[in-house]
Amino acid sequence: MFYREVGEFKTSYPQDSESFGIRLDKYGYYFVLFIALVVIPLMINDYWASAVFVPFLVWAIASLGLNILTGYCGQISLGTGGFMAVGAYSCYKLMTSFPDLNIIFCIILSGLITAGVGILFGIPSLRIKGFYLAVATLASQFFLVWLFNRMPWFYNYSASGQISSPERSVFGILVTGPNVQPWAQYMICLLFAFGLAWGCRNLTRGSLGRRWMATRDMDIAAEIIGVNLLQAKLSAFAISSFYIGIAGALFFSVYLGAVDATEAFGINQSFLVLFMIIIGGLGSILGSFIGAAFMVLFPVLLKNILVGWWEWDAALAT
Repeated sequence: MFYREVGEFKTSYPQDSESFGIRLDKYGYYFVLFIALVVIPLMINDYWASAVFVPFLVWAIASLGLNILTGYCGQISLGTGGFMAVGAYSCYKLMTSFPDLNIIFCIILSGLITAGVGILFGIPSLRIKGFYLAVATLASQFFLVWLFNRMPWFYNYSASGQISSPERSVFGILVTGPNVQPWAQYMICLLFAFGLAWGCRNLTRGSLGRRWMATRDMDIAAEIIGVNLLQAKLSAFAISSFYIGIAGALFFSVYLGAVDATEAFGINQSFLVLFMIIIGGLGSILGSFIGAAFMVLFPVLLKNILVGWWEWDAALAT
């Protein structure tokens, strides 16, 4: 953070490994949560909720996932779009095959399915790294998108090849489908974003996070001191894919409502998420949100300032 650890004395290992080792971090987390839950919903209209803040939260979740793999474990991945597609299509199949299954469980199960796929494609990381691993994950990106386009079972033999989200509710409130309210979209995405950010904070401050960072800094030295590289790398791929799968499920079911694999989960999305974590900062949870804000919120805010305040021509501000 942007302040010093003054007056923070730890007398035991559990205290040192707490989620928020500095009290100001904890208060800051609660403050941001209060702003997101109470202040922002009162200040924004339906357009800002559904078209700006919902995609911001979805991309922030995807950035968290990629940051676990690349920022904390040092494994480069260019297959984020493909893994988001796995989450989206898994969510679609669960929603259509089990109509009575709660949408929250559908999204979580989609993340677990994506984690399994992530482990499968993460196996090459045990033998290769750097540029070669990037090429391997890039191949997974193209393969997964090709698979979802070529196998009609994934989109229930729809003539258009698209998948559309059925209506689902949580506590009687619609959160998916054409009649969903923007504030409901925002709230369910916020629930997942803050829950996953808190989980990421716990993981990275625990023993698993230290194994990831040791692998990132120097994998040979990490192995010498007893770090199991197989466990460290595959766990990073699994948890990263879990986050990205949830982002893909939310992107499809809550945000867009209908997607096509090629258009919604192409290689551009993989590079977009990679740019987010680079801009926000590798190995930083806050950086994942900053990067997503820079790529999603900042262009909209800048356009509103240029056109609304400075009266620029809309074509010039686009």
